[in-house]
Amino acid sequence: MKKLLIFLSTLVFILGGTYLMIRYAQGYRPTRSLAIRGTGLLSADSFPTGAQVYINGKLTTATDNTLNLDPGEYTIEIKKDGYHTWSKKLQIIAELVTQTNAQLFPASPSLEPLTYTGALMPVPAPDGTKLAFTVASSSAAAKNGLYVQDLTSSPISLNKTARQIARTDSTYDYPKSSYTWSPNGSEILVAFKSGAHILLDATQFNDLEGLQDVTVRLPQILSEWELELAREERVRLLKLPDFMGNIATSSATNLYFSPDGKRLLYQAIADLDIPTGLAPILPSSSTQPENRTLKAGFWYVYDLKEDKNFLIAEGKLSKVEKLTLLPNFTPAIPAELISSPSAFSSLQTGPSPSDSIRLFNAQYSSISVGNIQWYPNSAHLLITTNNGIEIVEYDATNRLTLYGGPMDTAIVYPWPDGSKIITRLTFSEGTIPNLYTIKLK
Repeated sequence: MKKLLIFLSTLVFILGGTYLMIRYAQGYRPTRSLAIRGTGLLSADSFPTGAQVYINGKLTTATDNTLNLDPGEYTIEIKKDGYHTWSKKLQIIAELVTQTNAQLFPASPSLEPLTYTGALMPVPAPDGTKLAFTVASSSAAAKNGLYVQDLTSSPISLNKTARQIARTDSTYDYPKSSYTWSPNGSEILVAFKSGAHILLDATQFNDLEGLQDVTVRLPQILSEWELELAREERVRLLKLPDFMGNIATSSATNLYFSPDGKRLLYQAIADLDIPTGLAPILPSSSTQPENRTLKAGFWYVYDLKEDKNFLIAEGKLSKVEKLTLLPNFTPAIPAELISSPSAFSSLQTGPSPSDSIRLFNAQYSSISVGNIQWYPNSAHLLITTNNGIEIVEYDATNRLTLYGGPMDTAIVYPWPDGSKIITRLTFSEGTIPNLYTIKLK
């Protein structure tokens, strides 16, 4: 009997201890009245680390740390010397972990030149890892032409300067041409004012003797590229809930998926409401206020995983954008129009070749090139205004100005790892505009 009692006592102790450990791990803590109450976990992390964490205005801890908090809404601030303050109201829910994932940006970023001999018409590759531009004012005439800058951050990279892939001559004047990348980034299609079109290998220098005019094959080339882009876009659109898929194809324009494919930036073209419950509710999903009532012209971000929709910026559709949405209408596409692969008109039979190239440049990059575009981490958006470069989280929180100095507002493009932003500056009248990087890390 004594052995049985010892066995039962041990069993009860083990089971009771296991139960208490499970409840403790779930966030349950004893109160002053000895009652057991569920708490939530706040994982206060930041990039870079070593920042101060303020909860409801009080300095509480430093990142990276995990805290038990009673359920409720808290104002969380993360501060670090030399960086903009991160702030957000977070809802702490019992038994769940809420992460801050605070990306901190420097308050005084530095500028570094990327080119020295001038840079005209920069065009990023579809995957964002390369940038093409032309040079027309080099002291050595042989150095004028088309260049490709690899946007790599590898410490072992031996070729950080731009490499020339084509030379300007009496036949091919690259600074006065239009050009675009192939969808896979291996070739560059160049259209000259003379009406000639050539395909350049983007990985090496192209000798003049080997260049061939592909104007006759241009409809076929554009058709193949269009098909490739349409296939890629269809794969992404199929991941959307049916209702959002219908919006993307019939009630929205300027569609841009985030680099990781989990969020969609779009501009609404009709007033309508997005119903709730398009996807299963996930634990620890965003508790930030969303906006499911769309207004035409306004910009939104839809989170595919969490079924959340956030208003990013107000706006309006241009007359040309409205016209392109009418059936069986294919106007000439102006340079400023930014569309999306899902809104393709047939590029090989619609606009002129030069207009087709401009349209390609504006619409097929996963990180759109316009006044609103994805930051490479897929959690932020870059917004270019007349006053500078701003950044905002995808849920419309923590909007701040990254850079407010002189710049070419038409040329703002993030480095693939998010460590810097490329823009173009002319420091004084009469000098050559060059590409510069704004360092963020």
